[in-house]
Amino acid sequence: MAILNKNQVVGLDIGSCAIKLVEIEHTKNGRNLKNFGMVGVPHGAIVEGSIKDIEAVSNVIRNLFDNLRVNNRNVAVSLSGYAVIAKKIELDKTDETEMEALIHQEAEKHIPFDINDVNIDFAVLPRVKSDSDEDEDDKKAPATSQMMDVMLVAAKKDVVEEYINLINAANLNPVILDVDVFALQNAVEVSVENPLGSFAIINIGANELQINTIRNGISIFSRDSSYGGARINGDIMAAFDVTFEEAEKIKLGGSEEKGRRDSLESIFTSQVSTWVKEIRRALEFVAGTYAGGPVAEILLAGGSCRLPGFARYLEMETGITVKELNPFFDISINEKHFDLDYLNYIAPQAGVAVGLALRSIGDK
Repeated sequence: MAILNKNQVVGLDIGSCAIKLVEIEHTKNGRNLKNFGMVGVPHGAIVEGSIKDIEAVSNVIRNLFDNLRVNNRNVAVSLSGYAVIAKKIELDKTDETEMEALIHQEAEKHIPFDINDVNIDFAVLPRVKSDSDEDEDDKKAPATSQMMDVMLVAAKKDVVEEYINLINAANLNPVILDVDVFALQNAVEVSVENPLGSFAIINIGANELQINTIRNGISIFSRDSSYGGARINGDIMAAFDVTFEEAEKIKLGGSEEKGRRDSLESIFTSQVSTWVKEIRRALEFVAGTYAGGPVAEILLAGGSCRLPGFARYLEMETGITVKELNPFFDISINEKHFDLDYLNYIAPQAGVAVGLALRSIGDK
């Protein structure tokens, strides 16, 4: 069903290094890409998901909207990093009248923040069995039928306020506040042939490595780690005595000097090895904990997922097929208005913004 025009939103992915904007027109014939843009963020203006320079970032956002001539002022943004916790928990079944009180009571056991300092939201999920559930089923114990899976999300109030103030400063209307990992999952569900399959989404940005494993359309396990492309920049800065901006150019373009080339290869190899170990541990945990065995496919997203050798090494170490995410897969694109080669190149970085743009005012 097409989303009413008045309910459509602009997806705005606010990252530490870049801001991505996606506007999708929802029609009875499908989804059309209406706008896409990406622009860099001043170094240090956003650090680990926290807005350090609202004026600078809001200026970037205003210019992006103006340059793309985006008229819709309703935006969906998302959070990530230390300030947001998303965790699947298991609770005794209860009726709706007692649900919220139970969630808040249980949240204190799972959230590493003062409960008064966070905003809490939750969603009851279709139940996905773990191996322990199967053991109970073998014993014909009825206990699991009395349990429910709940996705618990908590975001620090001060960070939520930062993002709301930022969007307001850009003369926009914040109507949806999501979480990166779920926005990306939203994009994946409309861009893979079998959204009910078993796969892992690996999103590697400047400061985060996000792992989300999906089975039958449900997130069964997610983890955020403080790895990302910025660590490579730091290593390059230390090795070559250059600025952050120069390190970024070297990272993306390599080096023709043999000495630098060898050092750069060593830096890449070290970081890739660390990322792959982290991902492999998470996937082994999922395979050993949840019924259904290992994931069948890995989808890569984020600006750092194309680090030389990463995808090949990950596939070799896990034995799982690795592909890049293309969130534009099921979206109609007018070749007269967009450079298809550019969109294909930038696609892995656009997942969160596309996922946000797929939301609508009033949905859950």
